[in-house]
Amino acid sequence: MRFLRTPDEHFANLPGYAFSANYLDIPDGEGGSLRMHYVDEGPRDGAVVLMLHGEPSWSYLYRKMIPPIVGAGLRAVAPDLIGFGKSDKPAARHDYSYARHVAWVWSFVEQNGLRDITLVCQDWGSLIGLRVAAEHPERFARIVVGNGGLPTGDQPMPEAFLAWRKFSKETPVFPVGSIVKRSCVSELSPEIVAAYDAPFPDETFKAGAREFPTLVPASPDDPASAANRKAWEALMKWDKPLLTAFSDKDPITRGGERVLQRLIPGANGQPHTTIRDAGHFLQEDKGEEFAAAVIDFVRRGS
Repeated sequence: MRFLRTPDEHFANLPGYAFSANYLDIPDGEGGSLRMHYVDEGPRDGAVVLMLHGEPSWSYLYRKMIPPIVGAGLRAVAPDLIGFGKSDKPAARHDYSYARHVAWVWSFVEQNGLRDITLVCQDWGSLIGLRVAAEHPERFARIVVGNGGLPTGDQPMPEAFLAWRKFSKETPVFPVGSIVKRSCVSELSPEIVAAYDAPFPDETFKAGAREFPTLVPASPDDPASAANRKAWEALMKWDKPLLTAFSDKDPITRGGERVLQRLIPGANGQPHTTIRDAGHFLQEDKGEEFAAAVIDFVRRGS
């Protein structure tokens, strides 16, 4: 598998992102390996908070949440999905599949020996993270879902998502930083927009970012639909704590929290919260508030 690796100098002096870089080699699915980057801050023996980003962001999205989580005595782990951030980027769009993304994240969890995990997931972080948790429940203590879900293709997708998928296929330039900016309520400075652009020196680095929207199951016969239905069978028996923390201004996932609350037993009686005045990337708009909800949830225990 041919891949690209963003030069380190592209990540120099990013505002609010002074975390140490950690790397792990994971199988690429074709007999080779890919280098996966991750942030790992806080005490090694602290309770693990695994934060999975979505499309087209990277671990930079969690920069406001990592310090308070670490300050609460927890271990904050935030990988860059393959194709994003400081992780390697397979060069061809056909190198990416839903199944491979799940396998790559599971390899990350397994190789790092992560257990008793509090999963925090949003956007594609939810599509991947909920699959991994459903398939390996023994590794997870609780789940926090913010602006995410686990589609099977059996329900109609929102028009906003269909327009987004069409854009990702057809636009000659995929403006990552501008996409993140437009999906936030708060105003992002040029320096922060540039930080979201940093992993992608040119269009050749964006195969994964372009492909993600097409991998969301949007029809019942999608290649990932059967596996996601099986995951839902496990989640509908999930009695460990599950919290929803959705924002109030996200047209893509609006109302998705009600599905999770209704169908997953572990969501019963939990202090579900709505993050006010936040868009799709609630970590960017209200990261400190989101972190506080996560910390409180962990401290509640079971």
